[in-house]
Amino acid sequence: MTVNVDPAAGQGLSYVYAVGRTGTPLDTAPDGRPGLEDGPLRTVAGGGLVAVVSTVPSASYDSAGIASRMADLDALEVLARTHHSVVEFASAHATVLPMRLATVYVDDARVRSMLEEREPEFGALLARLEGHVEMGVKVYADPRSAATPAPAGGGPGSGQPSSPGRAYLQQRRAQRQNHRDAYRAAGAVAAGIPARVEGLAEARVSHRPQQGELARAAGENIANEAYLVRASQEEEFRRALHGVADGFPGVEVEVTGPWAPYSFATPPESEGGTR
Repeated sequence: MTVNVDPAAGQGLSYVYAVGRTGTPLDTAPDGRPGLEDGPLRTVAGGGLVAVVSTVPSASYDSAGIASRMADLDALEVLARTHHSVVEFASAHATVLPMRLATVYVDDARVRSMLEEREPEFGALLARLEGHVEMGVKVYADPRSAATPAPAGGGPGSGQPSSPGRAYLQQRRAQRQNHRDAYRAAGAVAAGIPARVEGLAEARVSHRPQQGELARAAGENIANEAYLVRASQEEEFRRALHGVADGFPGVEVEVTGPWAPYSFATPPESEGGTR
């Protein structure tokens, strides 16, 4: 995410969202569609590749500007949502490589040089991803939904009601047991998913489990994986995971996508930052 901008650059920088091949609908797809800061999208071609770019203000997207945005959650959310929206738009027209967030070049000429220099690398990635999508699979453990009521009596055969203290201890033991059972079951479900989609997924990437607002389902996200799947097998992939958590109280499996293949396509950051 580090951005190194030439101090002699003008008032606008070239922000790159995605890269694809020339000779595809991507060449003309942007057609003025807005990107960051409402700047119209355009394409820059070089070496058989085409980049989707827009102009962003130098003062807001130089090294200091990007650092400030990364520290401001609201600004970062706008940046990420717009970037990903453009990538999804581009991927609807052609196979693309999503670029890293905040990939900024001094001008279009520098973007063109980058495309020419990295054509062998990018071309190989594009060939691998042709006709593929990314599917996400998240496994959640929710002990609350697996909870069973604690016994109200004073214990089996006691014939006496529980005291408040004993009832509390029983409740705590039941909560701990539910917690252990839910997480153990979620782990077992997560471990079995790769076998269920074997033959449908060509690659798998394990991401850090999501927390807070990023984790949309109830409970705690304990597995967050991405699978590279042929677009023609998307529905078959979904069917393979249908009901995978049935019979496991407190476990939820969420299948998302199809997405542009972020997890398998993001090129390595070139040396020296940007550029």
